[in-house]
Amino acid sequence: MYSATFIFATKQFDEDFHRLDQEIAVMAKEIPGYLGEETWENTSTGLTSNVYYWESLEALQMLMQHPSHLKAKREQENWLAGYQVVVSQVIRMYGDTKLEDRLPVTTAA
Repeated sequence: MYSATFIFATKQFDEDFHRLDQEIAVMAKEIPGYLGEETWENTSTGLTSNVYYWESLEALQMLMQHPSHLKAKREQENWLAGYQVVVSQVIRMYGDTKLEDRLPVTTAA
């Protein structure tokens, strides 16, 4: 399993951003190998993290190569005050079962 964490600071979102963001979200969920996502905000730094989970690196690359994603990457400076992407291979997941119904990916996956 792989995760891609998109960490960013926002400028201001407009209608074009929201339309493109929704388009990418719908498309990502249709890619075979998409497992789920979650969003975290750090109010002390003003950063947001979107974490996407994938069965394979190939599935993740399908998102990265999609025309809508490439368009967002080209135009990110209109909406973002900086970003970083961290792609990781998940080696292990563990925990109790108390959060399984609230997490996008569980140890049972």
